[in-house]
Amino acid sequence: MIVNRLDEAQLADGVDELADLLIDTVDGGASIGFLAATDRAAAVAWWKERVGAVAAGHLAVWAAYDGRRAVGTVGLAFPDKPNSRHRAELVKLMVHRDARGQGLGRALLGTAENAARSAGITLLHLDTETDSPAERLYDSAGWTRAGVIPDYAADPAGVLRPTTLYYKRLGTTPATR
Repeated sequence: MIVNRLDEAQLADGVDELADLLIDTVDGGASIGFLAATDRAAAVAWWKERVGAVAAGHLAVWAAYDGRRAVGTVGLAFPDKPNSRHRAELVKLMVHRDARGQGLGRALLGTAENAARSAGITLLHLDTETDSPAERLYDSAGWTRAGVIPDYAADPAGVLRPTTLYYKRLGTTPATR
C-alpha cells in the first residue's frame, strides 16, 4: 500500500473517502475528537475545512488507499508563530478497522516523521487517549511520554478520558520553512 501526500486539490477530491475513514475510526472506538454516531455530512464538512489549511501550508495530510477507499491517514500541523517553526503536531492518525494489524499505522507514522525531518522540523508532539492502542504504537516507535492530563476529552461514547502527551526529537537541523 502506498502512502501519498495530498495537495489541496487531492484533499478536496478525497473528502468523501476520508469522511468514511473518519466515521469508521470513531465507530471503532478511537478518540479523535468526534462522538459516536457522527453523521457523514459533519465528517465531510470537517475534511473540507482542512483544505484551506493544506493550501496555506499550515497542514500536511497523507493518505493510504486500498483502491478508491481511504484506509489510513495522518497529518502534521505546523504552528504559525516565528518562535515555533522547528516543531509540528502529529494529528489525526487514523487506520480503518479492516486495515489494522498490518503495519499501516506504523507506516503512516514513519511517513510523517520522515517528512518532518525533511522539512527541518526537529520536534514533534501529539496527544492520544491514555491506555488506547495508539499508545502502544507511539511507545514502540520511540516517542517520549511527557505526562497525562485527566478528563481531557470525551471518547466516542461521551465519557471523559485522560490524554497522554508525547513528543519526539527528530534531529538538530533548524527548520527552513
